[in-house]
Amino acid sequence: MTIKTMSEIFYHPSIAMKHIRDEKLKDSNEALITLALLALIPPVSLLIGTTQIGWSLSLSGDAVRLSFASALLSATAFYIALCISLLVVGVAIHWMEHTYGGEASLERCMNLTLYTATPLLVAGLAGLYPTLWFCVVAGMVGLIYSTYLLFTGVPVIMRIPEERGFLFCMSILTVGLVTLVTLRALTVFLWNSLIPLIYLG
Repeated sequence: MTIKTMSEIFYHPSIAMKHIRDEKLKDSNEALITLALLALIPPVSLLIGTTQIGWSLSLSGDAVRLSFASALLSATAFYIALCISLLVVGVAIHWMEHTYGGEASLERCMNLTLYTATPLLVAGLAGLYPTLWFCVVAGMVGLIYSTYLLFTGVPVIMRIPEERGFLFCMSILTVGLVTLVTLRALTVFLWNSLIPLIYLG
């Protein structure tokens, strides 16, 4: 896994996926560490944005800042949930691959998760300016490109025909959607009970 390959997913994804498929892997630790580091981007950005700039629902609306302690607890919980979600998706890809004729190792599946999730995680930088419309637009752009990378990468990395690759991608997206909905529900529960948000006047 190299910085060159990481950057290639933004300007030449088809070549990047071939590099991911052909690179020699010893274990999944490197992918897991990189995922853990990239997963810091959204919570840390939101921590900074909500405490220094403030959360706003519109451009003209008044920004409301969170107390640092409240934002830190929320960011920590968000980070842990994000890491678990990415791990679940990676394991699910490995578990489902044989159904579609794939032959990738768990390490390769974690790398696929890493590279396809990168645009979505990088979009978390929008949290530095936590205005609702800006975060939604950035999140949608990241999600669309991550989905494109998934459909581009699965047939190449799993070495399966494009028809099966399409069905496999739909299954992965279903797992991702369920995981995302669960994450959102858990976040709301935590905000309303264990980690209530404390706003500054």
